[in-house]
Amino acid sequence: MEEDTPQNVPTILVRFAHLLGTEIKNRRIQIPENFGTGYCAGFVFNENIQMIISNYELHEDVLIKNPDVNVARKTLFFKFQNIFPKSEIVSAEKYSLETPSVLIATSRLHTDDVISIHTNTATINIEIEASYLDGLFDLSDRSPILQSLLQNSQPLLFEQLLYPSLQKIVEEILSESISKTFELFFLKIKAEELICRLLMELEKRNEKQLYALNSRDVQIIYKVKEQILERLETPPIIHELALFANMSPTKLKRLFKQIFGNSIFSYYQEFRMKEAARLLKEKKLAVSDVGYQLGFTNLSHFSRVFKEHIGMKPKQYSNS
Repeated sequence: MEEDTPQNVPTILVRFAHLLGTEIKNRRIQIPENFGTGYCAGFVFNENIQMIISNYELHEDVLIKNPDVNVARKTLFFKFQNIFPKSEIVSAEKYSLETPSVLIATSRLHTDDVISIHTNTATINIEIEASYLDGLFDLSDRSPILQSLLQNSQPLLFEQLLYPSLQKIVEEILSESISKTFELFFLKIKAEELICRLLMELEKRNEKQLYALNSRDVQIIYKVKEQILERLETPPIIHELALFANMSPTKLKRLFKQIFGNSIFSYYQEFRMKEAARLLKEKKLAVSDVGYQLGFTNLSHFSRVFKEHIGMKPKQYSNS
């Protein structure tokens, strides 16, 4: 059996195991009961790409010195969130409000030398060298987003919702039973397939110019997002959101669209219809109740918008 060494598991996993006073077995640590519950697994595929799968709850946050901090390195980070089944350790209530998505960031947003290991984590994190990716693509006719990511010369962050085809790959990573002989090979292929498909999605975005981000702007944009999603019955008013964010309306709209790939209203409407679909299917509410609950005064308009986003009218969806 292959031993777990610093060469085949991420250094941060070694530090995490040491802090918890436990051992790494088969590239995986089981969280001791006195610290919490769950597991964390890590895989170094080669010098260019590694992956960490985390699904645990700790009794309290812990801090670990980041042994791999190197501002000069140009690394891309892919953080998949809300991707574990509801039956897993992390409570199901969290996922009723969240949609599977992935955060894609340049290393310029990840230069802290201390990593916070949060109490509740259910993610897949993939790190890959930008230069490695750069050598895989045709050098001609790149989109501004792809070009900026591979150059990795400014702080950038994008969030992409996971479509069913991407979720299927994630599920294969989490649940496929693979022998130790093929485990690293299989997981590396799946990790690279995820990255390839995500970059293909990002390339479809029509951003002509990208703006460097800072931590404060990112935090504020995500607070704006939370405020929008907490009030799905009320259409967002840009002027009010700009005051809340302490930004000009132009800057707010520009950064929101850059991060999420959609305008504020289109993003709001998409999640509004996702919630409508959930209320129809899971809560078995009447079409009229759902429409009125989500702020529609005209049910014909609700039906039309629902069909645009979901592909069928609310009544059809409810009965399907």
